[in-house]
Amino acid sequence: MNRRDILRGAALLSGATLLTPEAVWAAAANDWTLGVADVESDLAPTAMTRLHGRAPAALTGTLLRNGPAKFRRPGGDVGHWFDGDGLVRKFQIAGGQARVAARFVDTAKRRRDAAAGAVVTPGYGTAAGPGAMISSPDDANAANTSVMMAGGELWALWEGGSPTALDPATLETLGPKTLRPDLKGMPFLAHPRVQPDGVVWNLGLAGQKAIVWQLAPDGVLLKAEVIGLPRGSYMHDFTATARHLVVVLQPWMQDRLTMPFAQSMAWKPELGTQVLVLDKDDLSQRRLFELPPFFFFHLGDAWEEADGTIRFDACVDDDPSGTAANGGAILRGEVLRGAPPRRALISLRANGQGEFAKEMISAEFPRSDPRFAGQVRRFSVHVTGQRPDRPLFQGVAVRDWKRDSDQIFDFGPRHLVEEMVFVPRPGSSGELDGWLVGTTVNLDAKATELHVFDARHVTQGPIAAWRAPVALPVTFHGVFVPA
Repeated sequence: MNRRDILRGAALLSGATLLTPEAVWAAAANDWTLGVADVESDLAPTAMTRLHGRAPAALTGTLLRNGPAKFRRPGGDVGHWFDGDGLVRKFQIAGGQARVAARFVDTAKRRRDAAAGAVVTPGYGTAAGPGAMISSPDDANAANTSVMMAGGELWALWEGGSPTALDPATLETLGPKTLRPDLKGMPFLAHPRVQPDGVVWNLGLAGQKAIVWQLAPDGVLLKAEVIGLPRGSYMHDFTATARHLVVVLQPWMQDRLTMPFAQSMAWKPELGTQVLVLDKDDLSQRRLFELPPFFFFHLGDAWEEADGTIRFDACVDDDPSGTAANGGAILRGEVLRGAPPRRALISLRANGQGEFAKEMISAEFPRSDPRFAGQVRRFSVHVTGQRPDRPLFQGVAVRDWKRDSDQIFDFGPRHLVEEMVFVPRPGSSGELDGWLVGTTVNLDAKATELHVFDARHVTQGPIAAWRAPVALPVTFHGVFVPA
């Protein structure tokens, strides 16, 4: 397995059909589609209006978030929600005030589509249009899924290509990030795992091969090693303990070479789900666990207990028939019928037995206190409360695993709730001693709002909130950077 083979495999993360004409979008009656509306231009730094409360004096810094924000062009649209152009948002909190700015990532994909007046670049669920030229994954890189800080740079992350470096002050695009000359264009997932000491682990996927990345806190490459996988599963996320990488291989598997990528996948529940555990110090040391079949996008941080049991939470679906396979329907304002993802706790015993405990609470975008990443922890944070008439969420929850209890705050049906990020209180050491910071789209106000919670008292609601003068589409993932 060489670099060219991995690049070829990663380039298959492309393709699908065009959406129905613009008129269908215009006729959509569901006002939640404000959360997937197009943004036509960047947003200059703008003051947000304080709605209530006041930010704690010690809460100073920037929430950076990424998500797709341009889906439709006159000559043809994207075929899936995941293929829109990445728009990085910047929410600055200082002195009790908040400001917002947003800037599109200047990718080769965006420039090519703009010049064509149509979405011609293939993606996760979008077919190649006339004139599409893909020589490497970065030609299709939408840089639209997440962000991470690496030294003095902000990296916009995708699934199948390089990080894209940005200036964190201006959000100006600096270009694709090459971690080593011979690894140019190699895939780098949008969910790196960061140890409490700042060391970064990540994967890049290409069929039954993966590249394991290890980076120093400043983004300097420490190690890149290609490994084999038991199967070529779709993978958006993985997790890690202090000593192990935990790779969940679900039975949504690539079984043919076809475009689009989503249509090359087959759901094979009879094969179950496998979990591959790798030793960080020696990737050849591995264990494989068997679990019932499930589909997932996101996993919580894993931890290892004194008896060797590895545990982690996951947000799981029965199969990929929802957003994964039918994200184009969301852009058309259609409701995907089916149960929302549910929270589950997965336990991998030292004796080789795997346990899967699925709960009834709806859950997505799991986060935790980053100071306890990979260590035994008590709390998880996630969004919850998905309604049957829309694909998005309306509440935030904090799970206490020790007490087997949940704190939930419901914003109500007129808010689209995005991922919440934990920010430690300066000088604190207790788990979840700090704040949750996150955004919603207020459908009545037609505006994006920024909210701050006391992380240990979520049911009391936000202790401070601000409103932007515009509505930005919902994002996927982000980070908070202290001042």
